[in-house]
Amino acid sequence: MFNIADGGFTELHTLWQNEERAAISSGKLNEIWHRRHDYWLLAGIVLHGYARWTDIQNDGAFGVINEPFKGEASKGNFLEMKNKFLARRFKLLEQALVIEEQLRRAAYLNMTQDPSHPAMALNTRFAEVECLAESHQHLSKESLAGNKPANAVLHKVLNQLEELLSDMKADVTRLPATLSRIPPIAARLQMSERSILSRLASKGTESHPPPTFPPGPYATPQTYGGTFGTPPPGALPPGGANYSQMPPGSFITAAANGPPVLVKREREAEGQDKKEPRGGEVICIDD
Repeated sequence: MFNIADGGFTELHTLWQNEERAAISSGKLNEIWHRRHDYWLLAGIVLHGYARWTDIQNDGAFGVINEPFKGEASKGNFLEMKNKFLARRFKLLEQALVIEEQLRRAAYLNMTQDPSHPAMALNTRFAEVECLAESHQHLSKESLAGNKPANAVLHKVLNQLEELLSDMKADVTRLPATLSRIPPIAARLQMSERSILSRLASKGTESHPPPTFPPGPYATPQTYGGTFGTPPPGALPPGGANYSQMPPGSFITAAANGPPVLVKREREAEGQDKKEPRGGEVICIDD
């Protein structure tokens, strides 16, 4: 069920395909790191905090993360190697999550790229080169085997590839001029460099209004069929919280000392119901 829709801008899905193929073919679903381990790594970061690798590894709920490293436990730099891998893997996951959010926002705002932009022309020519090379990759073997017609066609294809590559080279030279016209960060934020540096150096003591997000849900495509077991305590279920099943009424958080306020009020109400009527009192019963 777990997936990150990064649009193919990172190597994450290529890694997942290769890792899952190796894990399934060898039967070592726990010993070979793949998508399942990435899910529990992110869940551990949500529960224990950013880059708290030792706390995540020592938590029994995330024991599956330690499985791929059991064969390396005898090495002297075992812990350092393990933490470096986790940090490197999380960096890739973080990059894919950022791209997924950018793609979601672009789709929500109906943002499209200008077809006349040099980057789009470069992307189109790259697709043409890839298609031309894949569709004629058999010509090299036939040409080496002495097939003269195939040799002639191969020369024409090579000339086309050379022309496309020269066009791509020209597009690349135009990119710096395009990038130079983008206003600097200070101009886009309407802040001076000193203000930006002071804001970055601050410890976040000042209060900021919460950001406004477009309406959800923000579900990614479910391309992986397996489930990864029961989430750890404190983590949301894979499908997210279902607020439609909450009972109606007011929900009051617990007080600093003693029972929750809601329980306290219920007890007081029960005590009031159990009071016996005094002499001379009139009890009214509503129909």
